[in-house]
Amino acid sequence: MAQIICLANSWKLKERCIAGVNLATGQWLRPVSSLYPEDGRVPASIRLIQGKEPALLDILEIPLDKNGPDFGFESENLTIASGVWKRVGQAQCKDILQYCGNYSHVLHNSNKYVTVTYLQSLPLHKRRTLQLVYATELSVEAISKAQGGQKWQGTLLTNTGQQLTNAIITDPVFVKRLESGYRPQNPCLVTVSLSLPYLPSNDWEGDKPCWKLIAGIIELSDYDLILFK
Repeated sequence: MAQIICLANSWKLKERCIAGVNLATGQWLRPVSSLYPEDGRVPASIRLIQGKEPALLDILEIPLDKNGPDFGFESENLTIASGVWKRVGQAQCKDILQYCGNYSHVLHNSNKYVTVTYLQSLPLHKRRTLQLVYATELSVEAISKAQGGQKWQGTLLTNTGQQLTNAIITDPVFVKRLESGYRPQNPCLVTVSLSLPYLPSNDWEGDKPCWKLIAGIIELSDYDLILFK
């Protein structure tokens, strides 16, 4: 059993990818389901708590095994064990600021992707596929129609001057807000994750890329910003 602060509940092949910070260790953790051994996506039958989706900043208690599949490059995965998920609390924005790592790049480099070969060249504990960043600016753009709605991408600038450009937004709650006409106004705490390897076209040259995704967006309130100063 582990307790995590939920920092991502994002689309993954019509199901969800859940991820957060383990309160006991301060490290990222991604629960993965053995029902989908090819990618670990988590179905509603497992993740819903009293019929509701886990929300960002929920503190979740999840039954987990001691290990999980790495799909060739991921370091944060633990297999979901039998048992019931529980919502045991709620974190505040000020509680998670400490998990914004002091890294020189958003997930390893300044590109929109990281190759599997590069990740496999790193020691397992350095194969980061999840990162929380403080985005001082976040702009969004609708790019195409997706299944049942619009597809969106975002460009963010971090408080350390790093930029991530045109990353697909997979946070379903925030996408719903964008579809209603809302646009982010304040700085945000953003979870960036890596996709499974995906070739954008048949003429792609080079190693398989894992694309950087905007998997969770927590927009800071004016009160939050006062506390952060």
